[in-house]
Amino acid sequence: MNIRIPEQNYVLITGRLTHDPDLRFTQKGQGVCSFDIAVNRRYKDQTTGEWKDDTTFVPVTVWGPMGEKCKERGKKGSPVHIEGRLSSSEYVDKSGQKRKVMRIVARRVQFLAVASAAETEAAPETAEAAEAAGSETADKAAPVDEVPF
Repeated sequence: MNIRIPEQNYVLITGRLTHDPDLRFTQKGQGVCSFDIAVNRRYKDQTTGEWKDDTTFVPVTVWGPMGEKCKERGKKGSPVHIEGRLSSSEYVDKSGQKRKVMRIVARRVQFLAVASAAETEAAPETAEAAEAAGSETADKAAPVDEVPF
């Protein structure tokens, strides 16, 4: 009896771009964007008791319009959440050696929000504008010195 088990190739990963995304186009004009992400894992060494960091670098490929968006939005250091599948391919390097590479072919790329310096500077201006407008909630708020915690 041959039992067929369901196969699943689904990857969820979060990390930071190690370089700006590289966008190229196929001969048919379809965009393909490539970049690597660094995924960090912190663990305690069982023999020494010291905390150590382990970084894994993962190549990612994004096809079509989503790849073009990655080129627009992605910058080195940007945090991203990626959903996709693992794919392996073989190639011959410059010295003639056969090499195999595993990469993620992304189905979805989400750039995680990080407050920029412009947003941080804009926050005080927004608060000043609310005070100038005579906001009722601002009048009812207790001064910082009187907050009980």
